[in-house]
Amino acid sequence: MPPGWRSQGQPIRRCAACTSFCRARRGCSLRAGNEAQMTGAISFGAAGVAGWQILKRSEQRQMAIVAQDVSIRRDTDHFREKLPAIRSGADLVQDYRTLRVALGAFGLEDDLSSKAFIRKVLEADTTDPRSLVNRLSDKRYLRLAEAFGYGTGPTGQGDLTDRIAVAYMQKEFERRVGEGSENLRLALNARRELSQFRDRESTDKTLWYEVMGNPPLRKVFEGAFGFGTSYGKLPIDRQLDEFTEASERLLGSASFKAIGSGERVDKLIRTFLAREQMKSSEVQNRYSSALTLLTMSR
Repeated sequence: MPPGWRSQGQPIRRCAACTSFCRARRGCSLRAGNEAQMTGAISFGAAGVAGWQILKRSEQRQMAIVAQDVSIRRDTDHFREKLPAIRSGADLVQDYRTLRVALGAFGLEDDLSSKAFIRKVLEADTTDPRSLVNRLSDKRYLRLAEAFGYGTGPTGQGDLTDRIAVAYMQKEFERRVGEGSENLRLALNARRELSQFRDRESTDKTLWYEVMGNPPLRKVFEGAFGFGTSYGKLPIDRQLDEFTEASERLLGSASFKAIGSGERVDKLIRTFLAREQMKSSEVQNRYSSALTLLTMSR
């Protein structure tokens, strides 16, 4: 069953075999040496909060490098060329490379093989509260359907091809950061998503439900708030109360107009990264202790 049908889920990850040009993919014309260079991880030599600070200082330079990547430029050029002739969700899902860019721009690349499901999403009537995309808890599907407008007509919000191409490049940058540190990828995603939340006209309650239905974003909030996996089993209204109360304690507000400010977003991310690093250290210390005891017993 495709991700998004369930109210909860694990953070979305993309395996290294799903990168733009891999040895397993038919039709790859890049040499092995170039391939490694094009799809290599972006590493900052540190994890946690220290890694985040380094990332922010070098982000623009790293983004410029990704933007010039041959594989990215080929993907986005293909998208710009083919999209104007695509008139329906059925047409889009039949063009693998164009679909890959479209889904990648919304962080939905894991659904690339779920063509029937994605076609239903693309052709759903976004104005109907009973339609599929409005019933899915993960609202990235709704944003995908709204952007392409195959179910209700074009939205007319600027040049779609350019917006999708830019978003795809941003997501590819995040993916490569994630190959070096998944937590830094989650942090980048949270910063971008929350900056967009500030300009949304939805109520805070609606946006909190969206956070809880968005696995990558939810993981950052859960980590920063110190929530365990058991919180996902609580009734949805109780989860909402727990999230808003924790936000008041940590960030001083449960309003996304306030939370979306740079200072509060950075505090959320730094708390998430610090807590995750502490958990990682605890695991390493337990392993080290066990190894020491094992060595001593010989």
